[in-house]
Amino acid sequence: MSPISEPASPPGLERAPRASLVQLRTFEAVARLGGVGRAARALHLAQPTVSTQIKELASALGLVLFEPRGRGLVPTAVAERLALAVRAMGVAWQGFEEDAAALQGLRRGRLRIAAVTTTEYFLPDLLGPFAREYPGIEIELAVENRDAVVARLERGDDELAAMMLPPPHLPLARWPFLENPLVIIAPAGHALARRRRLKLADLTAEPLIVREAGSGTRAAAEQAFAAQGITWSPRMTLGSNEAVKHAVRAGLGLAVLSRHTLVQNPASEGLAVLPVTGFPLRRQWHLVWRQDRALSLPARTLLDDLRARLHVKAPPRV
Repeated sequence: MSPISEPASPPGLERAPRASLVQLRTFEAVARLGGVGRAARALHLAQPTVSTQIKELASALGLVLFEPRGRGLVPTAVAERLALAVRAMGVAWQGFEEDAAALQGLRRGRLRIAAVTTTEYFLPDLLGPFAREYPGIEIELAVENRDAVVARLERGDDELAAMMLPPPHLPLARWPFLENPLVIIAPAGHALARRRRLKLADLTAEPLIVREAGSGTRAAAEQAFAAQGITWSPRMTLGSNEAVKHAVRAGLGLAVLSRHTLVQNPASEGLAVLPVTGFPLRRQWHLVWRQDRALSLPARTLLDDLRARLHVKAPPRV
């Protein structure tokens, strides 16, 4: 009679990992962001803490994880594989959290949202009622420029993203939920602000102030200029909407911004919206999500909540 063998343990349970979750989270941030300093800022940690965790992880695994390149770090080939494994772990953990939230009926859970910078003028107000109704749901909101939000979608960092120009290369569901009119602004009292009607060509002798490369607003403006055959080269590039408004108010040039960045009466900010033919550019804010990944109960509930409150066409089936 052959002996009865013990049932095999599930793969991965025979021995504990040689790395802590904290170390792996830190490693993934350094690999994704390309440097200890950037990872430290993203994780709200001191740089020496990040460096120590990376050294301890490399020692525990017996691997070289990063190589210096310029002022940053690049992961080695084996570290690239480790980064993929860590991200797969993150997806699996998020799936567990989603299941747990469903079992608890939205009493607890987490919802990760990425959003382009201009949405900071209205998105917190839209999220407020949902957050108050479901206080046990932790909302993580990452505000970045468009290129950074696209990168987050590519990696699957977030469930939902709010943006104006969704990338065509990803399998995304798109829900246009709010208008985003783009206007051209000048300092209050500018000679052009006294005109009743302007053509875009009337403005090109003025300096142009733009957002940084990677901004959706800048991309939309450049598309509009090109469609009219207008060449209007930037004089100044700034990294935030508020910086652009300050520069325009100071008389340094004109700019294209979302109307959402302005108060109801722009003159109270020392600004004027110019009456340019073809403007406002009629664009839309979209909520997007990966179609190849199931949305959690908190994400689905937020979409239903926004649909009901905004009275717009229902989002695609999720």
